[in-house]
Amino acid sequence: MQVVEHIRAMIESGELRSGDRLPPERELARKLKISRSSLRAGLGFLAAMGVLKSRHGAGTFVSDGPPALDSSSLTVLGALHGFQPWQMFEARLVVESSLSALAAERANDEHIAELAEEVAEMYASLDDPQEYLIHDVRFHRTIAVAGGNPILAALMETITAALYERRRHSVSGAIDLKESAEMHREIYRAIRAGKPELARQSMEKHLNLARMAQASETATKTTPAYDESAPPPSTRLRADKPKAERRRAVPQATPAV
Repeated sequence: MQVVEHIRAMIESGELRSGDRLPPERELARKLKISRSSLRAGLGFLAAMGVLKSRHGAGTFVSDGPPALDSSSLTVLGALHGFQPWQMFEARLVVESSLSALAAERANDEHIAELAEEVAEMYASLDDPQEYLIHDVRFHRTIAVAGGNPILAALMETITAALYERRRHSVSGAIDLKESAEMHREIYRAIRAGKPELARQSMEKHLNLARMAQASETATKTTPAYDESAPPPSTRLRADKPKAERRRAVPQATPAV
């Protein structure tokens, strides 16, 4: 959080602007009097939130993408009005499945390249759930941007930011990340092929299975986080697989943000 507050102060003061490159990690770590690993954890958090973006071989930059709504406002509204986890999931499913279809129609070469890179990074971090989660979030954020509608992208960013902290604490319980990576690859291929309906269906399948896997992650925790995330039976959103097959997939499916 020390890193987060420092970068936020630099942005608010105008010292850092959209597109600017951050000082080298060694310099920042020395200035904040923290270890490089702690610094990277803070930068990773900011990257997952969309504030920063890393470019391989070039450094870390302040994002210049679509505006993000303040996720704290959604958190406050949730506390006031009793938003349920399943309602947050349902909102995400509606918004992101549509964004995936739009991305299949509007994604440019840069978006496709970014999605491919994040999928590759997910496969490379299968043994590191926290690192995997960062690339998972970046993948979904790229889809939101590729959809070409900054309003929908901002809404998606708000929902993602509100859910990220919870996921950051539960992802360590993931059993096997490979199936999750494969589902992300399916979504990427549908977008790359320019097939909107396939992209929509792939995203819906992924998110539904991710919800069930998240429930299995937290099933042994004292305070359930996603045990209560399923909507009432009358409004339950089902995955494409048959019910029996979905039950068998739960122990191996791995969630995404």
